[in-house]
Amino acid sequence: MTGKMCAYDLIKKKRDGMELFRDELAFLITKYLSNEIPDSQMSAFLMAVYFKGMTDNETSALTELMLSSGSRIDFSDISAPKVDKHSTGGVGDKTSIILAPLMAAMNVKVPMLAGRGLGHTGGTIDKLESIPNFRTSLSIEEFRGNVRDIGLSIISPTDEIAPADKRLYGLRDMTASVESIPLIAASIMSKKLSEGAEGLVLDVKVGKGAFMKTIQDARKLARTMVNIGNSSGVKTVAIITDMNQPLGRTIGNGLEIKECISALRGKMADDLKEVVLTLGAWMVYVADCVTEEATISRLPEHVVIKYKAELMDFIEKGDAFKKFAEFVDAQHGDPEVAFKPNLIPSAGKVKQVKVAEKGYIQTMDAEKAGIAAMLLGAGRQRAEDVIDHSAGIVINKKVGDYITPDEPVAIFHYNDESRLKDAEEVFFSGVQLSEIPPDRKAIIIEVIL
Repeated sequence: MTGKMCAYDLIKKKRDGMELFRDELAFLITKYLSNEIPDSQMSAFLMAVYFKGMTDNETSALTELMLSSGSRIDFSDISAPKVDKHSTGGVGDKTSIILAPLMAAMNVKVPMLAGRGLGHTGGTIDKLESIPNFRTSLSIEEFRGNVRDIGLSIISPTDEIAPADKRLYGLRDMTASVESIPLIAASIMSKKLSEGAEGLVLDVKVGKGAFMKTIQDARKLARTMVNIGNSSGVKTVAIITDMNQPLGRTIGNGLEIKECISALRGKMADDLKEVVLTLGAWMVYVADCVTEEATISRLPEHVVIKYKAELMDFIEKGDAFKKFAEFVDAQHGDPEVAFKPNLIPSAGKVKQVKVAEKGYIQTMDAEKAGIAAMLLGAGRQRAEDVIDHSAGIVINKKVGDYITPDEPVAIFHYNDESRLKDAEEVFFSGVQLSEIPPDRKAIIIEVIL
């Protein structure tokens, strides 16, 4: 049957909204990886998926095919529970860098494949690479060794892990099909299932700074990924969190690492603390479920409170901070960074940016703030762009805060001022004031089991 297939017919079938069988999807992936199907045809297929979607069976099959295109990491020799965390992307989202050492301090092993930022969203790998000499390109054996010995490792995807995803993601980026829910789900889960973790907590962002702009789309993506994970034997839960304003107080790679170090010493912005502790509580619970072979169910509020208190205890005792220093050292970075954050490169220029009037901040558009940081050099518009690890934004005031014209709403850090004016205009276009304080909105929106 495979010999009679052709890419043209399968593209046409998906374009017309019909369901593809597993062997048809296998034909497309296999032939594309062997260069028998050109980028032009695979791009057409991806665009057809973007417009017509995929059934649950198609999405599951695509995930499995992308996963099986590469290797799976084996951690069966490590008895402690292995639990990963993944965010669907946002602005100022540095939670992985705080959570991984925190979990390791609690004897929950964290094997994590992470990505780079593109456009207005930041990437965990870019942030870590702002640490002098830090390496994210490790061999699988180094990765396994670090998880075994210190309890965590965060690396960039290798050619051995889900190579089909790596190639397809490049096409999705060039063809404006990144936001497709089934393609996002298959991309994330093919990598996550390859890591050898037994549990997974997903942070599905929704709002202006997220790929998912509506709660309906966020729920659909969360449900799709949770179903894929659980059906694959990985205990999976998704937390939907708000991404309408930047998370924490910094946007930009080096600045965010400094904020992570501060957080691991116990000083966190309220919104960042709530997300870190909520995700961490679920990671601990999933680890318990892995250990006890229990089914994941809704956590009672008193258990969430208990886990959050335990997490804060490990932070306040300094255990998570010490684990972060071990982690940096194990990945060839300068461990002194943990104790002297000023070793992280700083931008040559800073500018306080102020609003022209006074009032309560009603909105601070996360996407526009992310674009402003990108224009300052902290992000990339194209995959091949070089980023400035020292550039970014420190946020002094957030939604609900009162501000006057004498106070800076933010401080811009930059070296190249050629796009400074553009960055200011974009940033301020997303900031709105009012004489009346806004209603406080919960940052933790929903849990999908």
